[in-house]
Amino acid sequence: MNDSRYIITGLIVFIILVTFPFWANAGKAAPAPAPSLDTPAIQELPEKQCVEGTEYMRANHMKLLDEWRTQVVREGKRIYLASNGKEYEMSLEKTCLQCHANKAQFCDQCHNYLDVQPDCWTCHIEPKESK
Repeated sequence: MNDSRYIITGLIVFIILVTFPFWANAGKAAPAPAPSLDTPAIQELPEKQCVEGTEYMRANHMKLLDEWRTQVVREGKRIYLASNGKEYEMSLEKTCLQCHANKAQFCDQCHNYLDVQPDCWTCHIEPKESK
């Protein structure tokens, strides 16, 4: 074992190179996005409220949209009864995108941050944004 110091040195260099991306970027996470709710449609609303509460929508909006899709397409149900008792039409375009029309600032910011690719636009027409 005359070569043990070369082997140990090689192992140390290997471990440093393999773990470099992890410890070099420690504590340098990108800041979480703050989606813009400043759209003309939202500003005109007398009561600025989504179909459910903010925390619920942040955590479960895709689950809610999937449930809406199933209920509309398979069960023919079109009205959603929110937890506050209000009724909303289960429609991405007629309900959600009426307020959240700023897709680049609202949807894409969070989806890009989390690196998720929702499949909304395989069926729905992507909203045109005014500049």
